[in-house]
Order: sequence, then C-alpha cells, then structure tokens
Amino acid sequence: MNEAADERRADQGETGGPGEQRRGTLSVVPTPIGNPRDITLRALDVLRTAGLVAAEDTRRARRLLDAHDIDVRIVSCYDHNEQARTAELISVLNAGTDVALISDAGTPLVNDPGYLVVGAALADGLRVDPLPGASAALSALVGSGLPANRFLYVGFLPRKSAARRTALTELAPLAATLIFFEAPHRVVEMLADVREVLGDRSAALVRNLTKSHEEWLRGPLSQVHADLAGRDEVKGEITVVVEGVRRGGSTNGGVGAGGLDPDRVIELLLGAGLDTRTVRSLAGQLTGLARNEVYDRVSALRPR
Repeated sequence: MNEAADERRADQGETGGPGEQRRGTLSVVPTPIGNPRDITLRALDVLRTAGLVAAEDTRRARRLLDAHDIDVRIVSCYDHNEQARTAELISVLNAGTDVALISDAGTPLVNDPGYLVVGAALADGLRVDPLPGASAALSALVGSGLPANRFLYVGFLPRKSAARRTALTELAPLAATLIFFEAPHRVVEMLADVREVLGDRSAALVRNLTKSHEEWLRGPLSQVHADLAGRDEVKGEITVVVEGVRRGGSTNGGVGAGGLDPDRVIELLLGAGLDTRTVRSLAGQLTGLARNEVYDRVSALRPR
C-alpha cells in the first residue's frame, strides 16, 4: 500500500491498533454520466489508492482510469456475477485491501449493481464509504423546474404496457415528484401511458445529460410526448421527471379526485387480472370514492 493510502486511512481513523490487522474499506465511487470532467478530486484519490476496483464494465473502467493515469487491478462486478463476486470481494476486504466499487456511469446501486456487495460488507462489519458525485436522477430533478422537496426515484417502469399502467396506477396518488429512466425505443409509448394514467401533468424530459448534445423538453406530458412522437427516431439516455399530486389532490390537467379518472383506474386494475374484490378495495383507496359508488362502477365495467 502506498503512503497516500496510509495517510487517507489515518485521516479517517481507519488504522488498527498494535497487533491488530487492518481491514479494508469498500468505497462506493460515482463516475461521470456523460461529461468526463464530472468526477471529484476525492474520487480520483480513492481510485488511485485502492488495491482493487470492482467495475460493472471492465473496459469502460479501464478507459476512465487510463484517462487519469491510474494503474490498478480491475475485476468485473455486474448483474450476472455479483452474487458470486461478493464473497471474493469480502475476502479481499478482510485481508486489508481497499476496494473501490464503480458502475458504468453515475452512482453505483442506483439502477446499477452493488447492492449485494454493500449489504455483505455492512453485515460483516466492514467500513463502507459512499462518495458524493454524479447522479442522473438528481441532475434531472433539479433541472426539471418541478418541486424537489419530496421526490421518488422509480427507475425503469415495466416494459409491457399493461404492467406499466398498473405500476403507474399505484404511483398516481403520491404527492411526490416522480423520476423515471427509460430506453429511447420505448419512451414514446411510456409517455403515452404516463399521461393516460396520471393525467396531463407537468413534466421534464432530459436526453444525454451533461453531454455536448444534452436536450431538455419541459411542459405538459402531452407536449413532451408530441415532440418525441413526431421524430423519426429517438436516441440517447433518457430521464423523465413528472409532477406529483399537489396538496389538495390535484395536478395540472388532473382528472377527477386525486388527479385520477375512477373509471380508467378500474379498467386498468381489471385489465391487470385482479379479482373484483381487490379492484374495489384498490379503486376506493386510489380515488376516494364511496364504497357503494366503487361497487357500482366495478360492476358496470367488469367483463361479462
């Protein structure tokens, strides 16, 4: 281990006592989401002094490290091998080696691998050091113009429309700004479903955050959807931010109590294959309708 690493450990109170073997620290290190300069000085220090880097993609990691003249051993840690890799990393940490965990871009664990490694390290009493840094979700939120005092990071919605609408129905009554990721080839259909289930709420869509060709679309969901639907092709990495239910139970363009159309809610729940008793219960909670009115609407709308 080099002197810089020893100094950093001493500053953080990580040195062991006489005769006590020091255990390694697992550092969770955010990396740039687009602009390569969006990496902190502290992150570079940690990567330089780590004994091992666990990366979602070793090729991308090597490019990042080479760009900063960092020479360190890299191992892969991605969705399909994280469970097997975790035991190896815990063993390395217990032997006194510092490990830096990175993903392809942004903060590890946020829609990226690392949850199993961090959980196992904490369960074993190891030190976990989460560094601040780049995050597509937070950058999109603060640039959206929508309330940031309460928000929910949702990530990717289900790929199939029926499942997607069911998930959106559960999110509809929340008084929190919603943050989604979406693939470019699905985003037009996704926006259509969001508008249909949530109403024509205010939204912001950002494509290719921090890159030279970053693009923002802000306005009602109908406007954002129409803009993308009119294009021959949509490319890039996309984050969508959608207004939550406002206090008092309404949103811009909301339809009915809680911003929801009761009949549409019931249709979506029935379409998801739920039994009528469950549909009545959920519809009542989501729309605020009286029990007898929910019963009548479900009876009228259920398939014969």
